[in-house]
Amino acid sequence: MAHALSLGRRCMGQTWPNPAVGCVIVRDGRIVGRGWTQAGGRPHAETEALRGAGEAARGATAYVTLEPCAHHGLTPPCTEALIAAGVARVVSPFADSDPRVSGRGFASLRAAGIEVTTGVLAAEAAEDHAGFLARIQRGRPRVTLKLASSFDGRIATASGESQWITGPEARVWVHGARARSDAVMVGAGTARADDPALTVRGFGARRQPVRVVVSRLLDLPLMGQLARTAQEAPVWICHGPDIRPEIREAWEGLGATLLPCRLAGRQIDPLSALEALGERGLTRVFCEGGGALAATLLGAGLVDELVGFTAGVVLGAEGRPGLGALGVGRLADAPRFELIESRAVGADVLHVWRPV
Repeated sequence: MAHALSLGRRCMGQTWPNPAVGCVIVRDGRIVGRGWTQAGGRPHAETEALRGAGEAARGATAYVTLEPCAHHGLTPPCTEALIAAGVARVVSPFADSDPRVSGRGFASLRAAGIEVTTGVLAAEAAEDHAGFLARIQRGRPRVTLKLASSFDGRIATASGESQWITGPEARVWVHGARARSDAVMVGAGTARADDPALTVRGFGARRQPVRVVVSRLLDLPLMGQLARTAQEAPVWICHGPDIRPEIREAWEGLGATLLPCRLAGRQIDPLSALEALGERGLTRVFCEGGGALAATLLGAGLVDELVGFTAGVVLGAEGRPGLGALGVGRLADAPRFELIESRAVGADVLHVWRPV
């Protein structure tokens, strides 16, 4: 099962809205087939592994990192493929929460005389499938917020200079995190100030993540990198109800997808934006700021993982803070996180936190 999980991780960020599943088929103590969900969400891991195993799958055990699907979609159910192949046993961590499956896959296998074992490496599988489960259970993708700052918590000098606070090793790590995510998200202020590409670079040819910008008025540069490359990698913009028709037409003409969202006061309601992304199939969103969007997500309790890079440079009080106003009047009201991991990445310190 550990090997199957490692195979599933190969396709993280490539399979949405489907989960990134791995499958290993073992017969007589020997691996005879293995597979993982392919880019775009199909073929599924089970059919890929069965194709490799061929006749050796008969009487074998299939280790699958999520309950095999039992519904007819664009492809036949994986349960039918496992039954037809003559697999004797299926091992899986837990049932799929998707209501189209949700125990039906295991029931179909058992009805066909196949032994089903569950609960194997369930915690590890839940971590890997956290984005898929968040979308199914909460209607929104899992959100990782990344902040890179100086030792004193600043993300830029007073003049706005920010490249580069952290070192090259940290930037490589960030590109890897983008590659494992369905989407990279920033606020309108960051899009205007930094003109980011938000693409994955240095990891070979691959399906690029969706570039998401949260912009109430859709007031983004029409000659910026996102606009110029909207035909090459997807650009989705979460906007409010009061945008000018000519701006809408311009962005749609460039190939961007526009997602209308509710407002909370004068800002886009962050839950509305995430629900719009979830409705479109996204499961894992990697947010890279800026400070206003980060504060909004934190204040709404929508950050599932907080990733910080701290550099050994000090910018002082005149530097720009990493977060916008949170309105915290009492320490007891501040969002709390617990440390999961801390280590050096080049000359910087990486720390990963989860909500308490």
